[in-house]
Amino acid sequence: MTSATSWLRRVRGDPLDWLLKEDNPSVRYCALVDLLEQPADDPKVLAAQQGIPHMRLVQDILGAQWPEGYWMHQGVGYSPKHKATVWQIMFLAQLRIARCGPIERAVEYVLTNSRLRGGQVPGTDVAESRFSARRDASAAVLCLNGNLLRSLSWFGYASDPRVRATRAALAAQVGRDDLRCRFNGRTPAGRRPVLMREGLPCAWGAVKALDALLTVPSGQRTAEEQSAIESCLRLLRRPNLARADYPSSGEVSSLWHQFGFPLGFSSDLLELSDVLLRAGGSAEWLAPAIELLLAKQDAQGRWALEYTPRSKWASFGRRGQPNRWVTFRALRVLRLWGGDADGAGLR
Repeated sequence: MTSATSWLRRVRGDPLDWLLKEDNPSVRYCALVDLLEQPADDPKVLAAQQGIPHMRLVQDILGAQWPEGYWMHQGVGYSPKHKATVWQIMFLAQLRIARCGPIERAVEYVLTNSRLRGGQVPGTDVAESRFSARRDASAAVLCLNGNLLRSLSWFGYASDPRVRATRAALAAQVGRDDLRCRFNGRTPAGRRPVLMREGLPCAWGAVKALDALLTVPSGQRTAEEQSAIESCLRLLRRPNLARADYPSSGEVSSLWHQFGFPLGFSSDLLELSDVLLRAGGSAEWLAPAIELLLAKQDAQGRWALEYTPRSKWASFGRRGQPNRWVTFRALRVLRLWGGDADGAGLR
């Protein structure tokens, strides 16, 4: 262990060699860049990323794409979960495939067919250009917009005028509805609310929105984007992050405590911790989540796949078995935690 990997000291064993095996270029690329901090032009990094399109699971996903760029059928591309178009953009971005012809066709299809285009966001001067699961704004949820904006940023579309407009609309939605979502909560009659602002604040949506907004360098954010980031942080900060006791009409979702890959509309404590650490999270209130993370590792310092979306084009591993993507995600949180690994709550 070197000074660059001192954050591994609370891990049982050293799983890095396992993550760096060449039979999984996706995880190898992620480990080289995000854990070992190798530059993007390093020959090992370039070779790993060049190998990602040739992975069987990537071939399975891309092989199901229609020439026009969509998956399953034409339209907004949300249904069926998790085989329609928007999900493949999210999953391929998490696999860290580089921008290529199939990706460009998919992105252009989604930018053309999955965004609302009709006037302005109510109460603002922002163009209505959010992504929606339907043809109207009733399903323009934060999680979908955050996920797609983050993915499009990875593929190099952050400066595209259409993406900038959608990001502005997302920030306006956070400010207008205070992170509320009509799919979180019920009316007194037991029905789903009609308007977003009539639901409860959605922590999953806040995680996805915050992650998307953090892709913009701090010096380049608009005042509205910065305000939206602060709103997300106000909701997500908790005295004990591991409880994940966010507003809900029922019990705390078990998915918070099931570490998974790839992620869709739901979140888990790994994603929550990761995004909060990148936003400048406090060691003290992140400590319970780090403790839970460390307790889930096996004797070799690996983490199991506890959740994966159903009905996908490809398999990302067996549930209950050590998983390289999940292990990478856990180690990335520990690296971001860094020198605070012996801080408050971890003695």
